[in-house]
Amino acid sequence: MDNFLNIVTSIWNEGVFGINFNNIVIGIFILLLFVFFRSLFSKIVVSRLKAVASRSKTKIDDEVLEAFSDPIRFIPIVLGVYISTAYIDLNQSLDLFAANLNKSLITIQIFWFIYKLIDPLSFFMNKYEELLTSDLVDWGIKLLKFFIFFIGAAAVLETWGIKVGPILAGLGLLSVAIALGAQDLFKNLISGILILLEKRFKNGDWIHVDNIVEGTVERIGFRSTLVRRFDSSPIMVPNFNFAENAVTNFTNMRNRRIYWTIGLEYRTSHEQLKNIRDKIENYITSNNNFAKASEEATFVRIDKFSDSSIDILVYCFAATKSWGEWLEIKENLAYEIKQIVETEKAGFAFPSTSIYHENSPN
Repeated sequence: MDNFLNIVTSIWNEGVFGINFNNIVIGIFILLLFVFFRSLFSKIVVSRLKAVASRSKTKIDDEVLEAFSDPIRFIPIVLGVYISTAYIDLNQSLDLFAANLNKSLITIQIFWFIYKLIDPLSFFMNKYEELLTSDLVDWGIKLLKFFIFFIGAAAVLETWGIKVGPILAGLGLLSVAIALGAQDLFKNLISGILILLEKRFKNGDWIHVDNIVEGTVERIGFRSTLVRRFDSSPIMVPNFNFAENAVTNFTNMRNRRIYWTIGLEYRTSHEQLKNIRDKIENYITSNNNFAKASEEATFVRIDKFSDSSIDILVYCFAATKSWGEWLEIKENLAYEIKQIVETEKAGFAFPSTSIYHENSPN
């Protein structure tokens, strides 16, 4: 038993890789202590900073603090690892590993702060939404985040002696091979950028793509655009379709058109015909539900003599872009025209054929 205790004591004193177990246990305890108190640390630091930020009139500092909450919680981990590795008497190889580990954690901490800073400060880019569209600004923010992430990852790899240049060169050769087999991907990407630059449509617009889809745009992505049809089914449309097909953006129209042909019976008198035309025109021009004649073309004219009717052309625009409101305005116009025709004691024509029979002489 004494021999066993001597072996245990010897191993405890010699430790692992020449490190005394006492130091290892104390180092682990220090690290766990920092991990345990990290929530308390972050609450104290954030509450103090919020108290300072509350004195300012802007909301930018509040948003920055909200974004920094997770990186601040990571600070005790970085400090715990640094103090633990500094306390333990490491050999040369482990000391180099600990130094690289601490440098990597500090690098991650710095780039994490920069990465989280993009969202609260993105309002500077939002000022250019009228010029670039909100979707293109969102793409720019995502690309900036990716760039910061890439630089941070490269810095961590450089810390461990891994050169990024040769990796990028190898990826460059690989990308050439991939590009040959991913032409459609790049075609969709370029088409998506052109959609945003040319402002063909944006999220929420009602569009019609010839022979493809008609519906509401929900999201413009790098490769495809999500369009929800009017039956609520979503369709992912590859972006190149918007470059190769005509796109009608109904949301950008100023007003909705009403284009009718009203057929009256041939027995309608000259006076009745004139009164009906004048009353319909007066209703349209005096009603605020219709666009003014100075803004949009408005016509109420005797158009032609058809086979079984005298046709009146009604051409005007409802002062709305909403489909539901347009239907209601059309309905009220139909009621009014029906009442006008009835008031004038005229009638609507319908397709008919007259057959004349002549008696042949015996």
